[in-house]
Amino acid sequence: MARRATSTYGFKRTYGLLETRIRKAGEARGFAVSRLLTHWEEIAGSDIAAMARPVEVKYGRGGNMGATLVVLTTGAHAPVLEMEKERLKDRVNAVYGYSAISKVRITQTAPTGFSDGQVSFTRKPAPKAPPAPDPETCARARDVADGVQDGSLREALEKLGQNIMKTRT
Repeated sequence: MARRATSTYGFKRTYGLLETRIRKAGEARGFAVSRLLTHWEEIAGSDIAAMARPVEVKYGRGGNMGATLVVLTTGAHAPVLEMEKERLKDRVNAVYGYSAISKVRITQTAPTGFSDGQVSFTRKPAPKAPPAPDPETCARARDVADGVQDGSLREALEKLGQNIMKTRT
């Protein structure tokens, strides 16, 4: 019998070693499909993944179809996540391949506190500051607002003029 050549030279891939442990840990928390845990950002989308993490999937009594997906978020993100529940449910059901999830329940926690309730979500980068207007645009806007006596009104008109001229060029 001829031996088959392998590229691993006797070493198993890490996934092969951990596959049963990951599956058992996921099933203990209700995750029959471990992909929901390992690919959460792809499934939920980067905007929802930045706000929430899956905690567990709870199945009803009597083997009723449709489970409840419990997600963890901070209190500030809960209203936004509440509006995205249907979209999240549809995305998760697409992974399962059928309507496995009938409800999404949101659990809130503080970003710091007890070790089980700690949440670390990624923050979106701060928006970049608008570029400073060029000196020529500032001078033209100053000329337009030059005849106004009130100083605060003149400044406001200069800024308005700069914004208008900046968008036209």
